[in-house]
Amino acid sequence: MEQVLPAFDKPKVELHIHLDASIKPETILYFANKRQIKLPANSREELLQHICCKKPGSLTEFLAKFNHYMPAIAGDREAVKRIAYEFLEMRAKEGVMYVEVRYSPHLLANSKVDPIPWGQKSGDLTPDEVVDLVNQGLREGERDFNIKARSILCCLRHMPSWSLEVVELCKKYHNDTVVAVDLAGDEALYSEAYPGHKEAYEEAVVCGLHRTVHAGEAGPASVVREAVEILKAERIGHGYHTIEDPVLYKELLEKNMHFELCPWSSYLTGACGSDFTKHPTLQFKKDKANYSFSTDSPLLFDNTLETDYSIAKKYMSFTEEEFMQVNINAAQSSFLPEKEKKELLNKLFQAYEMIPSSEF
Repeated sequence: MEQVLPAFDKPKVELHIHLDASIKPETILYFANKRQIKLPANSREELLQHICCKKPGSLTEFLAKFNHYMPAIAGDREAVKRIAYEFLEMRAKEGVMYVEVRYSPHLLANSKVDPIPWGQKSGDLTPDEVVDLVNQGLREGERDFNIKARSILCCLRHMPSWSLEVVELCKKYHNDTVVAVDLAGDEALYSEAYPGHKEAYEEAVVCGLHRTVHAGEAGPASVVREAVEILKAERIGHGYHTIEDPVLYKELLEKNMHFELCPWSSYLTGACGSDFTKHPTLQFKKDKANYSFSTDSPLLFDNTLETDYSIAKKYMSFTEEEFMQVNINAAQSSFLPEKEKKELLNKLFQAYEMIPSSEF
């Protein structure tokens, strides 16, 4: 039988991946059993049938999948720390050298959060303690799996009342794994109409916190413009529909804006069409834009980085040199402090047997 070689087997950098969509199914089942929480399935295979997206749907349908399994994890200290630790174990196995993982602290809490998510009863796990527990799990994972990790805290478009607190948590835990703030959720909910997000991002700018925003995934290019001009985003999560506004796209190319692309995710959420030979990534590639590849939500999309790299190789003719550049882009656009960023880049250059650019 012919051996199938991986699309890219060198160290990688991943910037767009959600912690609560990267949980081991076995861990979900373990905590559901421990906490006597009823799930729609009793085995790994059955659970994956319920929560994995197998064909393209809407972003709303995708987000509904979280209701099936998050009650088993949210509100439990052991579970929150464990999913962060196991997350790094899984990323390390996929050859990731550095990862920025994002999550909403409020969606894992059951105290000092209104409304309490996932139909939980009121408990005593606050968003603040969630961040501390995730930090503990990440630090222990870094130690045990030889990987570097930082985290990004998410504001949610439909919950502007949480956003200022998210930024306060970013400030409190700044560089204690936390490096940035994100805005995720339904792009139809324009942040201009929800001043809580604008206020939170203004505070982030004043305090020197890094900023990324989900934009131009399911939503139009105007959401990307809003992210850049109003929220002062330094990176764009997805951003596929940016190319539909040539003026904006040219501006962002000139600014060297980083786009966090997730090809397989873009197909399953219906953000992009099913023909990968016409994917926006090809336009980004042609124009030498600043972008990288990530898995986004591997639990729900049943993908690994190999899935996304294989798509890029098979349908978009990516070469090994182009994959190396994608990861150098990611390292350069990471939210690490400059000294740590240079160290990461030097490790990548060494792994790729490249001479470091004079810029670094």
